[in-house]
Amino acid sequence: MPNSVAHDSIVSMPPASRPFRLLRKADLTERFEQALCNADGMEGAHCIHESWMRGEMAVHINSALERLWKHAADSIPDWLPTRHVEWLPLAYEAAAEFTAKKRGRSNVYLVLLDYSDSRDDPYGVYVGISTYSPAARFDQHKAGIRSAGCVLHRGVEVLTGPTLHLANINRSEAARIEEQLAEALTYRGLFVQGGH
Repeated sequence: MPNSVAHDSIVSMPPASRPFRLLRKADLTERFEQALCNADGMEGAHCIHESWMRGEMAVHINSALERLWKHAADSIPDWLPTRHVEWLPLAYEAAAEFTAKKRGRSNVYLVLLDYSDSRDDPYGVYVGISTYSPAARFDQHKAGIRSAGCVLHRGVEVLTGPTLHLANINRSEAARIEEQLAEALTYRGLFVQGGH
């Protein structure tokens, strides 16, 4: 049943929780169409995310993203990437392996890198840590402030979703997770920069 997950309950849910995991494909499609009608970017984002995690074809994900941006741009959460990245489910899987016990001011973050001019797999990922929010740190990279060259020249956007649970953590734990997450992503076949 498409309304088995109440809208109010998903507003604060992170994408990794996959609130629509149990919906049939037809119900997920119906829920997405309703989200478009209601200009509901959050609900639409969760629908797209669920399709993505199930391995939906890139052309369908990109089409859904385009439609959502057209109908609900103001309410789309920042954790939804703006373009299809084939290995996004692997990034979620790898990041889910890590937790931090202590709170702090550091954030582990991922940046999508564009290598379409030089690699068969057009995207890579940068793993970093910062006391700034991932979005603010990305802006610093792009402005050349303590920037990693790969992010300055090839950074496309922050991939917020996989590492939402790794925000505001202890610095030493963040440093350990940064390195181990880079290794876990590399192990899964991603082209990884940073992580040190």
